[in-house]
Amino acid sequence: MAQLKKDWTPNPDAFRQFLNWLDEGVDSRGERYLEMRRRLARYFDRRNCSSPDDLADETLNRVARKMEEKGEIVGVSPAHYCYIVARLVFLESVRRKEHNGPSLDDTERSGGVMASPAAPSASTMDTAAKERLFTCLERCLSRLRKQDQELILEYYRGEQRDKIARRSQMATHLGLTMNALSIRACRIRTKLEACVKACSEET
Repeated sequence: MAQLKKDWTPNPDAFRQFLNWLDEGVDSRGERYLEMRRRLARYFDRRNCSSPDDLADETLNRVARKMEEKGEIVGVSPAHYCYIVARLVFLESVRRKEHNGPSLDDTERSGGVMASPAAPSASTMDTAAKERLFTCLERCLSRLRKQDQELILEYYRGEQRDKIARRSQMATHLGLTMNALSIRACRIRTKLEACVKACSEET
């Protein structure tokens, strides 16, 4: 399997194409995506990965990228293909640890501006690059609607166990199910990552 670009995030059309592929012809309204993400997170958690949720997101992003490149994935079920990619992501994470490389959860510790899935690893960046990144991040955050900005900041704040409890409280406060909250956060995250990427390329 070809190496995929890790700075890619799905645009709305690519994301819809990916959801349709996961649904296998039956519109689940995002439920199949969320279930696949939960299953992948458990897969990585059972292998003692430090950030199973982030690795699950990385896996799904790579599969969505492959969908966009190929137009379709045939000959294997969506779940099976996702696990094939997950194994590659897991092996890469092991190699990073062995070489003291950055892990995906570094994206939530990159300088303390926010627990952002849009920020690359701080350990691989020089000071000037960090400053450019966080300038872009703050600029893109400011462009979000106030409620979206507050939601994404709160959604990714804290450590893993704290996140689960906080997200449950958020869902209750907003009158949403946990699935609906996750889908909303995913859409905001995709928009934010695309904005940060475009801004970084301009500077």
